[in-house]
Amino acid sequence: MSKEISQNLIDRFKQEYNGRKEAKVIERTVTKNGILNSSRNLAADVQSTPVFSIDLDTGDVANQKQSGRCWMFAALNTMRHDMKNQFKVPGNFELSQNYTFFWDKFEKSNWFYENIINTAELDTDDRKVAFLLNEPQGDGGQWDMLCALIEKYGVVPQSAYPETYNSSKSREFDTLLNEKLRKDAVTLRNLVNSGASRTDIDERKQQMLSEVYRMASYSFGEPPVQFDWEYRDADQNYHREAGITPKAFYDKYVGWNLSEYISIINAPTADKPYNQTYTIDMLGNVVNGRQVKHLNLAMDDFKQAAINQLKAGQSVWFGCDVGQHSEAREKGLLDLDVFAEDELFDIDLSMSKAERLDYKESLMTHAMVLTGVDLVAGQPTKWKVENSWGKKVGEKGYMVMSDAWMDEYCYQVVVQKQFLTEAQRQAQAQTPTVLKPWDPMGSLAYQD
Repeated sequence: MSKEISQNLIDRFKQEYNGRKEAKVIERTVTKNGILNSSRNLAADVQSTPVFSIDLDTGDVANQKQSGRCWMFAALNTMRHDMKNQFKVPGNFELSQNYTFFWDKFEKSNWFYENIINTAELDTDDRKVAFLLNEPQGDGGQWDMLCALIEKYGVVPQSAYPETYNSSKSREFDTLLNEKLRKDAVTLRNLVNSGASRTDIDERKQQMLSEVYRMASYSFGEPPVQFDWEYRDADQNYHREAGITPKAFYDKYVGWNLSEYISIINAPTADKPYNQTYTIDMLGNVVNGRQVKHLNLAMDDFKQAAINQLKAGQSVWFGCDVGQHSEAREKGLLDLDVFAEDELFDIDLSMSKAERLDYKESLMTHAMVLTGVDLVAGQPTKWKVENSWGKKVGEKGYMVMSDAWMDEYCYQVVVQKQFLTEAQRQAQAQTPTVLKPWDPMGSLAYQD
């Protein structure tokens, strides 16, 4: 039988509280200043000086503004870093995040429709159907989803397809599109359950997609089929490329073989043994496009792969839980010691990384770029992070992440296969175990 809170118990708690000589001092401090200000540890600033033994020159920091496109910004930033080295594009050059955003919205709509059709015979309160309907599409994503878009549509410079109101402030569009997708789900489920042919269902779905294309074009602009690009490089030499297509632009100016770039995760939960691969049911954007696939490695191996790529002069896409134990919005500090809430309240908040994942305390929420690391006696002590929140955060947009924080709250890095061991490459080639749609390793980077 459940037990209620008795008045005697409350009286006991009051006595215990007032028996603490520091209670009223802390009460006055916290009620006046808030929890974070009252527990701020300035010692974290000292140990997070922005100096690194390996420090890549990657140019100006971008700004995703009020949108959940961090995964796109981070991925396109790693590519523009390479373009900066190869073609001397100016430091403020950016690839168009609006372009990949348009096609992601369009493809995610089709992905949703297909999943609705495939689950149409299940009740709407079935967990899979409820999962789909909870958020038919959103701004978030993962590395492999960005690769699927690029492999199909290429990329363009931001000058050829600039930002719009709706790409920088995506909530209005997302709300309307999700309303439409749920309405369309009613129609598609009714068609399937009434015995309509797949031909009839596809014809209706195509009408729906035509409407999505129109909504996206009105909101983001219709994406270019080909475009002209001109720029002056860092040496002030003039360059012009006329009539190039997005895919040809990617091939010529980025040129990465995306199949060589793989996702590594650190998920120390009992259901995911290390050195095995995983995918997530119903996670993706491009139907028949690149599959989301993760190789799970122990943290030391996870970090070593990132260090190997940084040593080779290439930045690293990574995913983390940015809001945990961090002063990320102003100082740009990702450090376990930045706040001492447990000491302030005299409570034990300790959980293992696996426990935080299993008990829904943490998961990946944000993607950024590793552009440096400080190695002492060959071991990392802190990492340089390029964010996409503009130049006002941290050191002109760059943040400092302690190695201990990485251990606890980093979940994903993307590296080239060449920076793995042979055994790790063989493990990555395995057929992945399929995880449930709501598994924490299927979380999407979306933080704005």
